[in-house]
Amino acid sequence: MSEFQSIMIGLVSILIGLILASLVIRLLRRLAKNDDHEHIWKKVLKRLSLPLSILIMFSMAAIFIPGDIFENWPIDMHIIQSIIFNILICWLLIIAIKSLRLVVLAKYDINSENNLKARKIQTQMVVIERILIVLVILFVFAVSLLSFPKIRQVGMSLLASAGIAGIIIGFAAQRSIALFLAGFQIAFTQPIRLDDVVIVEGEWGWIEEITLTYVVVRIWDKRRLIVPITYFIDKPFQNWTRTTAEILGTVFIYVDYGFPVDAMRDELTRILERTKEWDGNVNVLQVTDAKEMTMEIRALVSAANSPTSWDLRVKVREELIKFVQEKYPQHLPRTRVVLPNPGENKKPV
Repeated sequence: MSEFQSIMIGLVSILIGLILASLVIRLLRRLAKNDDHEHIWKKVLKRLSLPLSILIMFSMAAIFIPGDIFENWPIDMHIIQSIIFNILICWLLIIAIKSLRLVVLAKYDINSENNLKARKIQTQMVVIERILIVLVILFVFAVSLLSFPKIRQVGMSLLASAGIAGIIIGFAAQRSIALFLAGFQIAFTQPIRLDDVVIVEGEWGWIEEITLTYVVVRIWDKRRLIVPITYFIDKPFQNWTRTTAEILGTVFIYVDYGFPVDAMRDELTRILERTKEWDGNVNVLQVTDAKEMTMEIRALVSAANSPTSWDLRVKVREELIKFVQEKYPQHLPRTRVVLPNPGENKKPV
């Protein structure tokens, strides 16, 4: 067969592959129209269309182009063909894994008030996605190396010492393996989830990103705290949204002993009833401590989540201080000094 005929066969096979790929994508789009999340499937198909089309065209060309056309080439084209095929498969699998996360998360709204389950699923999907991508890349890389006969022979000769090499590599990479296993553990046991409110190293913030090696905590003042992922396995920390987003807030007020507590209790109720941040569940005011100069009054209030609880505490604190200043200024904290009567220390003559 002449070189011209081989080129023509290659072009025709690529054209057939392009037509076949367009038919497959069109069929998938038609199937997506029957789904409730059509817009998500459109995004997925848009991502998959390019690698899928290239893979189908390359496969058709590999099937129909005669193998003897590459006999006189200085390099082994079968090896190049195998590597290109592996790269295309890897590309398609990575996009498919990322698209799977989009499809799953479309069923869960993380922006809702009660988003505990959504954050749980999202955390699992993010960690699993990254683990699968790493495994796919390593597998495709290993398969591609096996395409080279010399490397394959070297690999077979090293099998005898694989046990010793495995031990050495295990000791050298024990830190990386620990991080990898910690990622698995966090994905399934979930001591933390995306958007959880935590206190880490004395800093209050939200879990913004979870990777295979580290966790990003977005602190309230927009700083970022980068913590190794093993931190959340080895060390104690506070998770304010572990089981529910609801949280109690406390406000402390210090007043003189003569202050009427019942009046402040009624005022707290009036404040909460006109405050939208209050969820209507907890409204408690108690004297929690008696110090030398003042008594400590604690207001306990509830909100739907921690950011709302912070705003509610600020408003309640301002309103209660204003109430004491305007209604009972005489009971503001004060220091008493008792001076002795000068005549009491004089001795009778």
